[in-house]
Amino acid sequence: MHPMLNIAVQAARKAGNIIVRSMEKSQDLQIDVKTKNDFVTEIDRQAEAVIIDIIQRSYPNHAILAEESGVTQGEEFQWIIDPLDGTTNYLHGNPQFCVSIGLKYQGSLYQAVIYDPLRNELYTASQGQGAFLNNRRLRVSGLPSLNTALLGTGFPFRAQQHIDLYLNTFQALFTQVADIRRPGSAALDLAYVAAGRLDGFWEINLNEWDMAAGVLLIHEAGGLASDFSGGHDYLTTGNIVAGSPKVFKGILQTIQPHLSEALKK
Repeated sequence: MHPMLNIAVQAARKAGNIIVRSMEKSQDLQIDVKTKNDFVTEIDRQAEAVIIDIIQRSYPNHAILAEESGVTQGEEFQWIIDPLDGTTNYLHGNPQFCVSIGLKYQGSLYQAVIYDPLRNELYTASQGQGAFLNNRRLRVSGLPSLNTALLGTGFPFRAQQHIDLYLNTFQALFTQVADIRRPGSAALDLAYVAAGRLDGFWEINLNEWDMAAGVLLIHEAGGLASDFSGGHDYLTTGNIVAGSPKVFKGILQTIQPHLSEALKK
């Protein structure tokens, strides 16, 4: 295992332990509202602090982009951290959440860890070295078309001005696929695409920390990801399509006619 990936795994596991130990008292946690329908708890902050501490002990000069504490400037490496993706699920006792840690080197995705602490499922990837779930090599599904695909998605709960456009894409895809799921943790959804548990995924208005680790997992598992124009600006725009190659192509071709020009960029 790459030394930087090893540090990310250590950090993710320690954060996961904090999250699981606190789950029984989730109803008593202090909850702050960042924006409408976007919550943060003391557990998010504690988990993030632990992750950053472990990283900075080994790599004090690296830059950090973290969901709760923002940007710390540094050198050509940048860690991208979501300490608890699926906070709303967590607060309701819904067991679909994870820790997500990505690392970019000179702007390219380089290392990735997504950890589901309840299932003890550890997804890892290193650039050019493949993707793994608990040391088992991952490959995206091999479906030849959308016809029997199981897709994942997320509602634009932080960008409700796009709800009509989103519902148009949902309706267009729903008539072509086997079924669609909305579990509530985009990072874990992307990991499931890498593992072949979902054949594809699309969502509007995600943050970079929601996507960075999951996209590298998908790439290393043989899948594809793009923004809604088919380009590579998903980490900037927040709009993403991902999946096994043929399903990815089918999603993109199906939704593009239903998007505004702004979302196609």
